Amino acid sequence: MTQAKRAILLLAHGTPETLDDIPEYLKHVTSGRAMPPAVIEEIRHRYGLIGHSPLTEWTFAQAQQLESVSGLPVFVGMRNWKPYIADTVRQMRKQNVTETVAICLAPQNSRTSVGLYRRATYAEAGDAMQLSFVDAWADHPLLVRAFADMLAPVYEAAQQTGVRTAVVFTAHSVPCRTIQVAAPPVDEGAVAQRAAASATPDPYPVEAKLTAALVAAALGIEEWYFAFQSQGMSGGPWIGPTVEDTLRAIKDSGYSNVVVQPVGFLCDHVEILYDIDIAFRAMAEQIGLRLTRPESLNGSPTLTAALADLAAGAFRKFADAPAAARAR
Repeated sequence: MTQAKRAILLLAHGTPETLDDIPEYLKHVTSGRAMPPAVIEEIRHRYGLIGHSPLTEWTFAQAQQLESVSGLPVFVGMRNWKPYIADTVRQMRKQNVTETVAICLAPQNSRTSVGLYRRATYAEAGDAMQLSFVDAWADHPLLVRAFADMLAPVYEAAQQTGVRTAVVFTAHSVPCRTIQVAAPPVDEGAVAQRAAASATPDPYPVEAKLTAALVAAALGIEEWYFAFQSQGMSGGPWIGPTVEDTLRAIKDSGYSNVVVQPVGFLCDHVEILYDIDIAFRAMAEQIGLRLTRPESLNGSPTLTAALADLAAGAFRKFADAPAAARAR
């Protein structure tokens, strides 16, 4: 019997390499829908202010660290930019990988966004490899510890100022329509089964707040809030509360310090380097709040340990239930 060749696949959002790449990049983000020119220019402006989004570099650094810890080859696939998921999975097939654990670097599961990662991965993998997809790990103890370790010194420093300090945990907002409960199924068979699955609430908002609650509990933080950041600039309502509204409410409640920790992101990119470090900080200063944030997880060894543990657990399932490992 031929021995299986194993590998790990890390999946991330992707980011444009240059300002000129932004229009093409946004077409992938919106699945081909045209964006208003004003929106494209605003996004170009934000990327220009931070100089460069390091998301791709950090994702490959995380992959290298995981490869060192796990002893397995680790590949990277991006949903919206190079290297695209399909291209990476095709490369893995050419290298005769037969068992793969795919880990989405978005710990809180959303059927819409994480579902796109899943579909792209399985579509290219076909029958060439067994695939176990890790799409929800919001409560993993090592993930919680990684966030808590980054937050602790910043929160303690804020408290030592002697003024009232609040913590705001954040995750990326999503369009309201993506988490709404679908209508009950009316047909029989496979179509009805898919409809029944979509009739349950999307877990994303609950899982995002769960991560926040666990991090706060790990540090004994009682005064904390949760907000969704980076709402889209075109098309329909997005879930909230927004960070902007939350900061105003915190100020009105008598706080002078606020520590913002995004728990939906695993590394620096435009939503942190611009949205938090520039836009939210400027707004906070304007209304009389001092805003700080912990370092992103980026190259955290504890994050690497979490990813290694997720991969090891998923690989064990291949031996225990190989047929189930390919369940979609």
